[in-house]
Amino acid sequence: MKTRRDFLTQAPLGLLGAMVAGSALAQTGENPATGTPPPGSPGAFDTAPPVGPKLSTATFVEAEKLAQVSMTETQREMAVANWPTSMAALLERRTGPRKVALEDGLAPATTWFPAMGRAHVGPAHDRFVPSKVAATSLPAKDEDIAFASVAQLGTWIRARKLTSSRLTKIYLERLKRFDPQLRCVITLCEEHALAQAAQADKEIAAGHYRGPLHGIPWGAKDLLDTAGIATTYGAEPFRHRVPKDDGAVTRKLNEAGAVLVAKLSLGALALNDIWFGGQTMNPWLLQEGASGSSAGPASATAAGLVAFAIGSETQGSIISPCMRCGTTGLRPTYGRVPRTGAMTLCWTMDKLGPIARSVEDTLLVLNAIRGTDPGDSASVAAHLDYDAAAPIKGLKVGYFPGWMKDASATDLDRAALDQLRALGLVPTEVSLPDWPYDDLNLLLFAEAAAAFEELTLSGAADQMRTQTPDAWPNLFREARFLSAVDFVQADRLRRKVAKEMERVMAEVDLLLVPSLRDEMMVISNMSGQPSLTLRTGFVEVSQVRSDWAPDPKHPLPKLAKPHRVPYGVTLIGRLFDEGTLGRVGRALEAKAAVAGERPVGF
Repeated sequence: MKTRRDFLTQAPLGLLGAMVAGSALAQTGENPATGTPPPGSPGAFDTAPPVGPKLSTATFVEAEKLAQVSMTETQREMAVANWPTSMAALLERRTGPRKVALEDGLAPATTWFPAMGRAHVGPAHDRFVPSKVAATSLPAKDEDIAFASVAQLGTWIRARKLTSSRLTKIYLERLKRFDPQLRCVITLCEEHALAQAAQADKEIAAGHYRGPLHGIPWGAKDLLDTAGIATTYGAEPFRHRVPKDDGAVTRKLNEAGAVLVAKLSLGALALNDIWFGGQTMNPWLLQEGASGSSAGPASATAAGLVAFAIGSETQGSIISPCMRCGTTGLRPTYGRVPRTGAMTLCWTMDKLGPIARSVEDTLLVLNAIRGTDPGDSASVAAHLDYDAAAPIKGLKVGYFPGWMKDASATDLDRAALDQLRALGLVPTEVSLPDWPYDDLNLLLFAEAAAAFEELTLSGAADQMRTQTPDAWPNLFREARFLSAVDFVQADRLRRKVAKEMERVMAEVDLLLVPSLRDEMMVISNMSGQPSLTLRTGFVEVSQVRSDWAPDPKHPLPKLAKPHRVPYGVTLIGRLFDEGTLGRVGRALEAKAAVAGERPVGF
């Protein structure tokens, strides 16, 4: 096997290569006649064969603008002479000649662990004690059955007042009837669902009851692999992709006896609410999108088309559509739920979590899907401690005074703080340093561009429906020019920010924040904190809302008259302390008394 030094001394090189090789020979004391270095000579930087395109000092002048650095003309001249032999070869993995494919599912060598080396984080033991559901009669109307909670549906099924087959047919009929309005379904799994429901009924009749999700129909954000059923990522290049195996969460829900009725829409490659079939709409206001990227799960759940759904969040993709559609979303601690067999956007930020119509339903689902999987190196076997009857009086709820006063908050955010005080919690002011938290998004863009490198470099991203400046195709291309040095520095800043969150969460038991506050959306997703978003009231809007950057050529439509839509708040918890979020969230849900209202027409 030829060494780099062999190549330099034997291969015919251009003038630049000859100059560099000559310099290397002089430095190492090689015998010019034989090209053999003295024994024990080490390798050296800047001895690679020159590769890559021809450069000039003007190349670096322009590149400096992107990186926001500056060099002198002398430094640029050195870089021009040196780059082909020092840095360009580091791209061989993708430019060749020795190309190496990085297969889907291959994670980076480095893994983010929110505990940052602490041995014991979260509850000391497992405990899962949900509330007791009152024995009620089965409603006469299918619509009322469809909007019942997971807990209530499970009680009826276990008591054999309702079969899974009947419930599944109710949801399948509603999915067919309302999807033309909402565009929330990518693949209807009718045959698969009816077979699963029949099996659930058979098992329950035989006395084999698997638990509260047995026989319960659910919908999957279409980035969860389902064996033999298309998983499209909502994006044109993947619309015919059919996985051979179930993802870890799909498998766990199968084991719990749940019934998959539909693969639900997501904004293409998990961004916003537009996919290859159109825009998914908000059942509370059909003129506007459902927000994203868990658009289908939030829209379908809000409209009573599934009992619950699984969404995902990298930065806001559970919180935002739950706010828009008035559903309840639980974003688990990073690592709590295994992501094997789920589309990767960002290895160190992606999280899978439940979307439902009540707080306790999200805990029932979380209990079924948590745990480890060998395919996800970040997954951890942390305890879950949830006791619905445990007291919440005396718990400290942190809040940021400035955030509660500015435009990111409404009277409903402030009212929620008062409601928690009335429930016996102790509102406590907290603060974070005034740092440029958005700088952490360098990590998001770099990881996402890496996850979809082949899509970008092959040109397949050009097939995607949305090609605006703020859509993934453009952002993936731009991210190629981010600095690797700045990536490392952003990663260091991430640890610094996570330490600040560790300090804040040591002062309180949980936080109450305006749900869409940019800083906390970035911070808590980067640090890995769990969150719970729940409806606490309603507001009026006079204009359609959108996740997309404003486009002066296509202004958002104004409404003929103000429209009443749901609004919610978000609770942020300590790492792996979803149980406290559930207890407090359930009490706040009862206090606000608005969770049961349904969108008109559904």
